[in-house]
Amino acid sequence: MRRLSRRQFLALTAAAAAAPAAGSPTRALSARPLTGDWSQSRAYSLALRTGSTVPAVAAQSQLQLPRRRNPRPPVDWAAAGRLLRRRHPDLARHVIFEYYPWYATAPWRHWNQWDREPPHDIAASSIPALGPYDSRDAAVLEQHARWIAESGVGAINLSWWGPGSFEDRAVPLVMDVMRDHGIKVTFHLEPYRNDRSGAYASDILYLLREYGEKRRWDAFLLLEDASGRQSPVFKSFATILPFEVVDCKGRVQRVPLWAPDSTWRRQTDTVRETLRRDFAHIHLLADSSALDRTVACGFDGIAIYDNYVRPEQWPGLAQSCAQADLLFSFNINAGFDGIQPRRIDPDGCYTPPAFEPPAEVDWRTREGRRRAESAGRLRIGASAATTLALQIDPALTNMRRGFFAVYINSFNEWHEGTSFEPMRPFDALTPTEQALYHNAVNGSYRLEMLARLLEPVLGENDDRDEPRGISDRPLHP
Repeated sequence: MRRLSRRQFLALTAAAAAAPAAGSPTRALSARPLTGDWSQSRAYSLALRTGSTVPAVAAQSQLQLPRRRNPRPPVDWAAAGRLLRRRHPDLARHVIFEYYPWYATAPWRHWNQWDREPPHDIAASSIPALGPYDSRDAAVLEQHARWIAESGVGAINLSWWGPGSFEDRAVPLVMDVMRDHGIKVTFHLEPYRNDRSGAYASDILYLLREYGEKRRWDAFLLLEDASGRQSPVFKSFATILPFEVVDCKGRVQRVPLWAPDSTWRRQTDTVRETLRRDFAHIHLLADSSALDRTVACGFDGIAIYDNYVRPEQWPGLAQSCAQADLLFSFNINAGFDGIQPRRIDPDGCYTPPAFEPPAEVDWRTREGRRRAESAGRLRIGASAATTLALQIDPALTNMRRGFFAVYINSFNEWHEGTSFEPMRPFDALTPTEQALYHNAVNGSYRLEMLARLLEPVLGENDDRDEPRGISDRPLHP
């Protein structure tokens, strides 16, 4: 594993973020700019994560992304696995769960979002198999690590909210437990303050120093590309945003998190200049479909978080990324089933998040829940097949540049109903809980299906002791 000299690394990072680096060459953009980079899910997720009011835009429709023929290419899973294992001996680490270490029970954190009153009334569309838990509970983390390892996934992407935050303080224990199960850890930089763009470089250097160099890289994710070089990879949420939006009533509102492209470019240049002697490359991915601005900001590519951007839209976007020489990563997901706030501004533009993928679901019936599960299975299969096919397409950027990374949204984002972490099965709920929550008849169906899909891809590459398949060990109470 690649290690940096402690003396060299700390000397470099001590002053690096304060000084802007020399500009790096600007890539030419041949793809036409995309529009509509503010979707229903983006506004919803941002409001929920930051506890703030985010303008609801007038057009809540799907992003209008370019398409191409054969929108869901057929995939030979075993052949794809053989190809990828030859190129990436550490292939399991290139499959990465979005992971949220933000839950607590004393006092309550996140389970009490939007006026919920846990433990019997929690901010989740479904009740986890473990119930409302604390992200600092080692027994909970052990169970999470077993589930993740048994699914075949080799890394997690921690939601991170700045130095000294609750999530930052949770990192050491999370890394200790994940390391013991052969799981690597990287970070998803969140919008923890309105001016966070100016701290982007210092934040990345902090994460590399505190959780990479100081721990001798025991659990930090360094991805190996097709040439054998190891590089960190970082994602960021709500990075490239519009300056203003028009809400459903025609009111123009500033977006507080907006930052000029030049600010982001200074930050990405600083990261690369500071680390150029230590890593052959560092992959910086933005959650954006505005490709012209992604290039201008100096990011390597895009990693779409939004589950409302459907798999049939990805091929056209990947093709546009290829024209702009941008990397891309589209997430495996089961859709979206978000909670609703209990108090709604009558003068606002709030609309409840639609169930995704579209399905008429009667949550009062077992048949309705099976219908939702069936829709989720279809989305998992379509998203997995499409992201895999696009990343091994020799005509597109990732294959040409030896890059492969698949994020899974998510392991445990319970507010948005995207979790692959097992939920309690419907029959294990009380009548009151059955009326409130959307738990599936088979509470583990998402993780079980993911493990089956990954099996032929990862194949013999998975050298961990745990057998593939979801554990039947007793759950932590």
